[in-house]
Amino acid sequence: MPRSKSSWPSTEARELNLTLVNRQRDRPLDRAQIRGWVRDVLAEQQQDGELVVQFVSARRSTELNGKFLQHEGPTDIITFDYGSTSQRLCGELFICVAEAIRQAGEFDTTWEEELRRYVLHGLLHLRGFDDLDPAARRTMKREENRLMRRIF
Repeated sequence: MPRSKSSWPSTEARELNLTLVNRQRDRPLDRAQIRGWVRDVLAEQQQDGELVVQFVSARRSTELNGKFLQHEGPTDIITFDYGSTSQRLCGELFICVAEAIRQAGEFDTTWEEELRRYVLHGLLHLRGFDDLDPAARRTMKREENRLMRRIF
């Protein structure tokens, strides 16, 4: 997995309580690198975080998607907000690595890049961005793309 392009000054380091949980076997994960992605996004946004990021199988993603969103099949990411504020993001991200692999083929990218995008997408949800209607989706996608270029 490529290293993050950002090099934030230590004075901008944010408080981060991050738990990473790997509940999938599709690909090995570099926890230190993922922790760096989250830290870089929070530093860029000048926010603290109390976060859990769970990497799950397609089966678990399908279960969560059906139970909480009433959608069929797996999805790339599901975000639960546990009281985020403008200064501190509090929530849990469930990321499906199998979907990252599938979508990497669809979008001619790498599964690692898809994972970075999913992490960023979930953090944007915790910041209050939404993608339910077309206008909000475009706004969120613009911010996602801007941060992907800036941070990664």
